[in-house]
Amino acid sequence: MTQHAVDVFRYLDYRLFLADYYRAGKGRGFSYRNFSRAARLRSPNYLKLVIEGQRNLTVEMAERFAAACRLKGDDAEYFVELVRLNQAASDAERNQAYRRLSGFQRYRQAQRLELAHAAYHANWYVPAIRELIGSPGFREDPDWIAQRLLPPISSRRAAQALESLLTLGLIERNESGELARHAAVVSTGAQTASMHIGNYHRAMLKRAEKAIEEVPAARRDISSLTLRVRESSIPQLKSRLARFRRELLELEEHEDDGDQVLQLNLQLFPLTSAAQPRGSAPSKSDRARHGEKP
Repeated sequence: MTQHAVDVFRYLDYRLFLADYYRAGKGRGFSYRNFSRAARLRSPNYLKLVIEGQRNLTVEMAERFAAACRLKGDDAEYFVELVRLNQAASDAERNQAYRRLSGFQRYRQAQRLELAHAAYHANWYVPAIRELIGSPGFREDPDWIAQRLLPPISSRRAAQALESLLTLGLIERNESGELARHAAVVSTGAQTASMHIGNYHRAMLKRAEKAIEEVPAARRDISSLTLRVRESSIPQLKSRLARFRRELLELEEHEDDGDQVLQLNLQLFPLTSAAQPRGSAPSKSDRARHGEKP
């Protein structure tokens, strides 16, 4: 079986890679049966089932698939890490696999946009710098930007943040060559979207925690509510929060001379499990937990 010109480093979903690999070799006599023999599989359609999401791969099976695809060295290791990323059960596992993926030089060359997404969502100061651009007295100077933030960051990180924002299209140069905010949408691939968004919220929650000690009370407002409502009222609460966020964004649009960058975190989450329907009898396990006889 000949090796096909499909670069595994251009993929963040191992199933998409396998699908493209199969299509690239289909016209050259390559078949599911041939692949199964190369991977030492009993089922002649196992590759098809994996591509369609009906089967997952263990690490050992991922290594056999890599060998059947004639992947060697870094290519084979990357494929195995890609399987770990796609099949991780938690964000912690996904982040660990993602860090290993981003350690490959060819990944960093092929996935510059993805790396910019990761930087934007994982570092609180990247979106802050985007908002700072256009404020009165803004200077495209990493040293100035770094010291303007609270807390200050290094000049190197400030420069990297500008590069990430330019890569994502969130800032651009105007006719005068000056940096300006651009209304681009920050969207990433489905394979890493939940991980990046989770990292963003974790980063901002950490900043909120530190702000309690680092920012004077007159410059912050950190409060919380504990509510008791019906389960059916949760969508209404979420709708009101969404409307409030839109109102704040509209307010910002009318302040072209804004000179402060603020972060607003709104979290709504349950502190109790879903209530049991009224009138329903407790289960045997519930009665056992309360010392009742079944």
